[in-house]
Amino acid sequence: MKKTLLATVALAMLPLGAQACDITIGLVLELTGEAGEYGQAGAKSVEMAFRDLNDAGGVAGCSLKTDTRDSQTQANVAVDAATQLVQVAKVPAIIGGIISPMSIPILTSVTGPAKVLQVSPASSSPTLTALGRDGKTNGVFFRTITSDALQGVAAAKFAIDKGLKKIAIVHQNNDFGVNLVKEFTDPFVALGGEVVSVTPYNAKQSSYASEVTAAMAVPADALYLISDPVDGATIARTWISQGGVQKFLLNDGMNSDDFIASVGKEYLGEAYGTSSGTNPTASTDYFNANYKDFSGIDPAAPAADRSYDAGALVGLAVAIAGGPDAAKLPDALRAAVDPKGEVIHAGKDEFVKALALIKEGKPIRYEGVIGPVSFDQYGDITGPFRLWQIVDGVVTTVGEMTTADVDAVKAQIK
Repeated sequence: MKKTLLATVALAMLPLGAQACDITIGLVLELTGEAGEYGQAGAKSVEMAFRDLNDAGGVAGCSLKTDTRDSQTQANVAVDAATQLVQVAKVPAIIGGIISPMSIPILTSVTGPAKVLQVSPASSSPTLTALGRDGKTNGVFFRTITSDALQGVAAAKFAIDKGLKKIAIVHQNNDFGVNLVKEFTDPFVALGGEVVSVTPYNAKQSSYASEVTAAMAVPADALYLISDPVDGATIARTWISQGGVQKFLLNDGMNSDDFIASVGKEYLGEAYGTSSGTNPTASTDYFNANYKDFSGIDPAAPAADRSYDAGALVGLAVAIAGGPDAAKLPDALRAAVDPKGEVIHAGKDEFVKALALIKEGKPIRYEGVIGPVSFDQYGDITGPFRLWQIVDGVVTTVGEMTTADVDAVKAQIK
């Protein structure tokens, strides 16, 4: 009786809006290493989403907290960090990794077997779909980015439209790079293009002169550089210094101010890229207006937008599940984007509305920074692709490919 009274008094003394308990969500992100730029932006985005949910009153009577671990862009470190979070810290969900070579081993070694929800903001490998199709994920994996099976199609069409019909490819020698090459090549050839060389590389080399020499063996209209901002800058500089054509096709992760500054904007005037796109919503406007003040990072930073959505969706899922019950969270995450639900956007005021609806047992549809999404049976989303060009050192949107556009190209592949 005495303990109950003390607890009641303690609750009464809490400041208005404060929560009496914490729910900790694990983050395994690439804060350092070649993908460090992505992970740093992603971590701040999740923190911002949790701040907004906490300011809105918290979820299931509690405050959301992060336990953030650095994968160092190394798969073994990522698995160790995820194992600690799941087995020792007992987190009900993990957000991460950012890139596929981190997310895949986390899923297969840790979250899948443990049946703990995993949401990746930016892992786009088709292997993740295949793992779900093969029944190896226990239905716990979701991502807030479209699969490279679609990005490859968008990049192929964009290249042809820009007159880049002979392409040399230099790519990361990992699951992400190998798969994107395949997903690009089939539609590119079907549309009349020719891949004149394909050169894999291993990360973190001091020099890529031999790889660039191999890639330049046959003249090309452009280099398709499937990389990250650190290694990608080294490769691009080597390509330019060896007389390679100053026309580039770039993957989504190369949308990077650091890459542009390292290579030099004067060499990138005909650099084109594709990114998983957005249908702007009120959430987009909110994020773009507030993220830099919160984080010190540009809202256009790779993975920033979709990491906010990953955080918001996990937080809303905890609210819908009534607490940090790992077994309930995958279904609750789907319920957060119920097509029959009342539309909710990002930010404290919208989350106040969302949490009230959840408390009343009413459905919600979160339409986030990347736009309205739904998840298929494998945790994948479908959506448009943003087509961009580096213009005077600035990544500038120059077009969009809708889902219907991508499907139309796929239909041409024999």
